[in-house]
Amino acid sequence: LRIYLDLDPAFNQLWHATEGIDMRFAGHTHFVTVGQAIGTPECAVPTCGLDWIATPQPIVLDSWPVAERITYDALTTVGNWRGYGSIEHDGVFYGQKAHSLRHFITLPRLTDETFTLALAIHPDETHDLESLASNGWHLLDPTCVASTPADYRRFIQGSKAEFGIAKSGYVAARCGWFSDRSVCYLASGRPVIAQETGFSRFLPTGEGLFAFETSDDVLAGIDELKRDYARHARAARGIAVEHFDSDVVLARLLQQVGATP
Repeated sequence: LRIYLDLDPAFNQLWHATEGIDMRFAGHTHFVTVGQAIGTPECAVPTCGLDWIATPQPIVLDSWPVAERITYDALTTVGNWRGYGSIEHDGVFYGQKAHSLRHFITLPRLTDETFTLALAIHPDETHDLESLASNGWHLLDPTCVASTPADYRRFIQGSKAEFGIAKSGYVAARCGWFSDRSVCYLASGRPVIAQETGFSRFLPTGEGLFAFETSDDVLAGIDELKRDYARHARAARGIAVEHFDSDVVLARLLQQVGATP
């Protein structure tokens, strides 16, 4: 039994299928992905001839209890401006978080809500840094606020909610990816407004979790949080318990790969 765990859905499959990069599929008996829609008609990403088992990203709920005190009165997130290479396939561009966020660069100007990003971005990205600053994004150095597991948890649990931006590749692929970071927010009782990747087909939205495709969607989610934050905080925790509890997720996965008696 050798399990291949795909934590970067769409990119791993595309690199293998279109670029001929050896993604080390050979030698594995089962193929697991956190892209919930990989292999479905709604997702055009090639499967590379493999039967992918979709799984949510598990979380140990005891390690992420409901948080009480808000220290960052803002929508926050932690992320990288760019990762590794983008790719084009059948006329579709699969890019990075930078390509996604640029579409929403004026968002802070449209609301009195604060957006605080613990963002790893190279200082040479001067144009983007100037654009982020001039449009009202507050940037923090992730090495200062999220460099250790304890700091990472403290930052997330001290936030009011998450503004979850996805790699543009996940968005274009409609692969159903949902961030493990967002799961941490949910488990902490922190609502999430996350960019749609197709995950709303698999997770409940509208209470505690909101999917967005446009700036208006984000603003509508913010309005909902303002109307009844406590209700959405409870719903956020409920989603984590129902869909991401490691005891349930891992037990099901072990059964799916035939690793249980």
